[in-house]
Amino acid sequence: MKKIAFSFLMFAVSTAVWGEAGTAVMKGTTPDSKLGGTVTFKDTKEGLKVTARLAGLTPGPHAFHIHQFGDCGDTGMASGGHFNPKHAPHGFLPKDGMKKAHAGDMGNITALEDGTAALDITLPRMSLSGGRLSVAGRAVIVHEKADDFSQPAGNAGGRAGCGTIAITGE
Repeated sequence: MKKIAFSFLMFAVSTAVWGEAGTAVMKGTTPDSKLGGTVTFKDTKEGLKVTARLAGLTPGPHAFHIHQFGDCGDTGMASGGHFNPKHAPHGFLPKDGMKKAHAGDMGNITALEDGTAALDITLPRMSLSGGRLSVAGRAVIVHEKADDFSQPAGNAGGRAGCGTIAITGE
């Protein structure tokens, strides 16, 4: 009986964690910016599913990262550096893994000629809340230029847009 109760408890806990969701409302970092959109986060068995829908970008690739702090002040500089709790080099987390990439390294999001961009990516081992690899309360940054995956942070230029990651429920 204890084993059944424990199994049910573990299922209930894991279902609650996997069902958690969050959102970052993206805004430009300068007063004249037309950048906007949303980034949603959902805990899954495979990791943290990130879905971004942006508008108002210049056409082409833009580095897309989770940064340490959820503060978008000072043209996005208040968000600090890339989220990197494991002190790994810069890379592309889904390809390189946690030992060879910052936890916040999501690569590039590419804007079409009309300035819209979309990205769907899963970050392995990451979560919205709970634990060392959680992102709630941190910031999502879209940079001016592409991430060239160089060290230490991808040579991506200034911070064009920022949004704070908030837990929104399921």
